[in-house]
Amino acid sequence: MRILLITDLYPPMIGGVPTTTHELALDLAKRGHQVWVIAPSERARTVRESARNLRVHRFASFEWPSYEGLRIAFLPVASVSALIRQIRPDIIHVHSLLMLGQIGRMLGKSLGIPVIGTNHYLPINLSATLSASAFSKPFNALTYRYIVSFFNGCDMVTSPTATAVSLLRSQGLRVPARAISNGVRVTKFADAQPDAALLRALRIPADTPILLHANRLSKEKRVDVVLEAMRHITHPAHLIIVGSGPERQRLARQARELGLEDRVTFSGWIGDDTLAKLYMASSVFMIASEGELQSIATMDAMLAGLPVIAANAVALPELVQNGRSGTLFPPGDSVACAAAVNRLLADKRLRERMGAAGRQLILAHDRELILDQWEEVYQEARGLALRKGASLYHARAALARRGE
Repeated sequence: MRILLITDLYPPMIGGVPTTTHELALDLAKRGHQVWVIAPSERARTVRESARNLRVHRFASFEWPSYEGLRIAFLPVASVSALIRQIRPDIIHVHSLLMLGQIGRMLGKSLGIPVIGTNHYLPINLSATLSASAFSKPFNALTYRYIVSFFNGCDMVTSPTATAVSLLRSQGLRVPARAISNGVRVTKFADAQPDAALLRALRIPADTPILLHANRLSKEKRVDVVLEAMRHITHPAHLIIVGSGPERQRLARQARELGLEDRVTFSGWIGDDTLAKLYMASSVFMIASEGELQSIATMDAMLAGLPVIAANAVALPELVQNGRSGTLFPPGDSVACAAAVNRLLADKRLRERMGAAGRQLILAHDRELILDQWEEVYQEARGLALRKGASLYHARAALARRGE
């Protein structure tokens, strides 16, 4: 199949959407599909890359000043149109609602190519400040109106969880939709082992249980709650915060003000191999985010056999089954979060039982199973488009006959 993925967020940008889109492109290409990706360039010129069945077209872009790492393409309508006509894709799969996403959806519809849209966003992801302000209701309503309007212009819609799809339905989504997990490669940690040298380099005290948090450091991820919880964790423990983002300096200042310099390490962004070693060396994974439509980091933690302490927010409860694979706490409640961590640190058997349950649950998210689902959806979207095309043909024929 000839598949075109379009996204405004793609590596080297860091985050869930770039990672998910990149891995989907690679995996589809490995399955023998012809795959193209349209994404922003890292500079003000267009770049083309290719490797076997995967070709990436990066269009000239500029850096968006209010969102670290985000680049916006320079309205390349004519260039994208020419490329789509050259590629002749069977499917256009759009992963973002910004410049390239809008262009891809518009051109796909005008050229009669089936368009699948995947939603990775909540209003809080677009502006955590406005979502938490006195203007939250009108801002969230306006944002959802934009999101739903965009996806109602697609032939089919997916999102990573049933919660995410239900949210879109509740806001007025009318087109066919289904949940498809971002998925995990279940062999990801097969060879990973704790690395004493790495822990020494990060200045982690020997024999101290490690609490791990990995996520983009932005407001809606509520890393401040994880830091605040450290004040109430009575068992010896060291917190490693993996990630980068606009909140990095503020969170480091919070840690200093709380007197946590000796109990918290900010590692910054680290590569997958190093991160795998940290997962395997950790005792508990913590996530307080209030803006997750799934969570790749949480799925990785479960795959590594870690019990998860998570905010009972949005789609996290679909991954973390309270009392089975981890513990849910009320969003923003650092005391409840700390109490759950204290309980786990005091009970090794409980940690092992929850970790094993989480790993078993996450096997249903195996990437190979997820790829099967994507291929089914692509075929279904092609079928819908063909039926629509036939209906349009018959409607035009009927009108022509009336005019005779």
